Amino acid sequence: MTTVVPPWTYTLQLPHDPRAPGIARATLRAVLKTYGLGELTPTAELLAGELLNNAHCHTGGPYALRLRSSSPEGIRVAVWDSDPQIPPGFGEEDGSGVDRRPPGTAEGGRGLHIVRACADSWGSCSMGTGQAGKLLWAEVTPGSGR
Repeated sequence: MTTVVPPWTYTLQLPHDPRAPGIARATLRAVLKTYGLGELTPTAELLAGELLNNAHCHTGGPYALRLRSSSPEGIRVAVWDSDPQIPPGFGEEDGSGVDRRPPGTAEGGRGLHIVRACADSWGSCSMGTGQAGKLLWAEVTPGSGR
């Protein structure tokens, strides 16, 4: 007999504290283990870490990690923060053909490119101006070859 697992969602509100991304990654590992999705842990933790660090480094306020089932075997990792501006190269493609990757000598700027390369799908949503902010998300499923 097949057990049906209903869709699930977890949201972890985080203060602007340098320890918050680590706490969020530990929570992600526990959730994936609980649902028998341990195979997704390395990629999901990488995606969460990059999105969380982006929120921590580029905003001054709180942020949140949201985890939800995206299919029977997949997970969506999303991070909300209070800045409504979508980072270059992560929102709608602007059609300019401009390569937004950082130069090889740059010390930063690769995080969202890593997310785009490792996720099965990814996207963003502006929640408006002021305190509404934005949500950046990435999905991963087993056996995707990433």
